[in-house]
Amino acid sequence: MKSYQAKLKIRVVAAATTVIAAVGLSASLPAMAWEPTKPVEFVVPAGTGGGADQMARLMQGIIVKHKLMNQSMIVVNKSGGAGAEGFLSVKEAKGDPHKIIITLSNLFTTPLATGVPFNWKEMTPVSMMALDQFVLWVNAEKPYKTAKEYIDAVKAAGPNKMKMGGTGSKQEDQILTVGLEKATGTKFIYVPFKGGGEVAVQLVGGHVDSSVNNPAEAVAQWRAGKLRALCVFDDTRLPYKAKVTDTQSWNDIPTCKEAGVPTDYVMLRGIFAAPGISADQLKYYIDLMQKIRATPDWKEYMEKGAFNQTFMTGADFNKWLTTAEDNHRNLMKEAGFLAK
Repeated sequence: MKSYQAKLKIRVVAAATTVIAAVGLSASLPAMAWEPTKPVEFVVPAGTGGGADQMARLMQGIIVKHKLMNQSMIVVNKSGGAGAEGFLSVKEAKGDPHKIIITLSNLFTTPLATGVPFNWKEMTPVSMMALDQFVLWVNAEKPYKTAKEYIDAVKAAGPNKMKMGGTGSKQEDQILTVGLEKATGTKFIYVPFKGGGEVAVQLVGGHVDSSVNNPAEAVAQWRAGKLRALCVFDDTRLPYKAKVTDTQSWNDIPTCKEAGVPTDYVMLRGIFAAPGISADQLKYYIDLMQKIRATPDWKEYMEKGAFNQTFMTGADFNKWLTTAEDNHRNLMKEAGFLAK
């Protein structure tokens, strides 16, 4: 009997030791990192075919091609109210890590112009993916060889004589035009069109005198010798040195400041998630965006569209967003674009 009790005691102690060891081992193992458990909705606060839609669908394709997610990414366009529909859908998805959104500068302009109850702080900033450039374009048949020559001609013509073509009203192109007017003491007639492609065609046809189109929107006409690029609205030149026309690369275009026109304006291409997600969930999306940026597909797209490839997350991104919102508010106030 005594021998049986001794054996039982040994077994109990051994079992307890095994349990303690197992608990100790599990405590030392790192917790499993979060990842999506169902398809992720990727909201585009704009219509199909535009720059934000193209970028979102490229990212979706890169994720599939390079197997960067175990779940699928589904692009959903929510363009109502100049993008307000998309922003509000993410704002209202508090705590849902399966919904993200790509933003452009309508992140600022839409609530400021419409009064819709939304602010970027009501989402979770993930990362700046790139900045979209704007270029001052004129018809190549016109005599203006530099931005200063063109602005001097606009001044000589007098206020509201020269036409600036752009995409939409109270949006990036018109806000940039207001900034240009403020910096140079000029006044354009702003003519809105539905898209950048149409703006380029109208400029080639001589129906407007200039435009502030993105590089990708006017590159075909530039390459064909129909348009002339006078300056880029950024504080540094574009880094791309491969020739696009017979004589010029994107890098050959001076900044507007270099060309004697002290104005700059870049458009955000950023990623946000729903409010109230966890630190692990945020980290997952930051890591995913970095993986996308590391692919050759992304690098080719950046060069083709002549993007500024600045990448930001965390405090740097928040600081940039705060400054950009202030700049948009000031320009829109100057132009009388703020919601009453």
